[in-house]
Amino acid sequence: MMLLQKSSSIPYPNTMLNIALFGPPGAGKGTQSDHLISRYNLGYISTGEILRNELKQDSDLGRQARDIIAAGELVSDEIIVQILEKTIAAHPHANGFLFDGFPRTTIQAYILEGLMTKLNTQLDCLINLDVPEEESVRRLLERGKTSGRSDDNEEVIRNRLKEYEKKTLPVLDFYEDRGLRIDVNGTGTIQGVQDTIESIAHEQYTKRPVSLVVFGYPGSGRGSQAQALADEFGLEFVATGKMFDEEIATDTKIGRKVREIYDNGDLVPDEIVIPLMEKKLAETKDVRGFIFKGFPRTLVQSYILDGLLKKHGCTPPKVIEIEVPVLELMERLDRRSRTDACMPYDNTTEKIVRRLRDHEQKTLPVIQKYGELHGVRKIDGTGSFEDVFATCAKEVRALFEVGTA
Repeated sequence: MMLLQKSSSIPYPNTMLNIALFGPPGAGKGTQSDHLISRYNLGYISTGEILRNELKQDSDLGRQARDIIAAGELVSDEIIVQILEKTIAAHPHANGFLFDGFPRTTIQAYILEGLMTKLNTQLDCLINLDVPEEESVRRLLERGKTSGRSDDNEEVIRNRLKEYEKKTLPVLDFYEDRGLRIDVNGTGTIQGVQDTIESIAHEQYTKRPVSLVVFGYPGSGRGSQAQALADEFGLEFVATGKMFDEEIATDTKIGRKVREIYDNGDLVPDEIVIPLMEKKLAETKDVRGFIFKGFPRTLVQSYILDGLLKKHGCTPPKVIEIEVPVLELMERLDRRSRTDACMPYDNTTEKIVRRLRDHEQKTLPVIQKYGELHGVRKIDGTGSFEDVFATCAKEVRALFEVGTA
């Protein structure tokens, strides 16, 4: 089985789908794994297979494992988790991972939970293919007629099934307690079981709200595009400027402070921004996702946003940067400063230059960070509004379409 079917779809870790597939010998895990891997562009994680791969490559971890195996001992969880992390990190373009028969113990279940947290994602569900013992025996005996495998005889098969049940039941209970276990009747046709699993996978893939951040220099059209995308896809438009305007309009204490900051052409500090952002996310319920404009502006804010999104069950953000040459930006902002659409923070050339400089010094590092993590889609913003929107919309649409074709 291939470790990964690579594609040019959404780069890790946007909208990941992580599934553990369980079932007794003969349940058909291999057949169903192949389909899920191909359909959703998943990395395949089988501890046995990746361990054999490390041994074949004669890596440091492989050599450690070889010595342990040669001594007749089981490879420790310490080595297993390092191999897992290495394998996951080596496949940044996977849309998620399929864990075949892992974790095998509750300790490994805790390990996987911690590893997923470290990678800013989570296990979506454990799918348990439920097949009665006699059916498993029948299937494996049938397979034994052509497989040539010495372990495909009834005595060995029944021992394997007993061992599977003994080791697996605590793991299934672990995920049952977390509400992640989903039992599937594995006695139907291959296509019938496949359809059931696919329905589960798609539901898991689409249930978490998506998040999108639109970057661009002031004057790039990011606000207009973000609002149009929110309207088109039913996303909640989250703009710091809009939140500040509401505070100013109601003449709150925060609003008066923001007005003073605007008049000076400065950025609103995190002490004001973060509580408002937290309040916005907490009060917004049952949405398809969020689209952010004007936030995060700094590296500090980017880490805060990542935490807020995780706290509220959202996917890590997909990031779009609308690019417009500096001279055109200056012309756009200058034209806007002489219209009713003039913003208080760009009504003079001095303020405009300061805002452009702030973006370059504080926000470009944020874009670079996201680029290193999982890619930034750069979009030419010099065309018509409709052309730029069409390109942006294509990127957003991909968030909802992977796995549905």
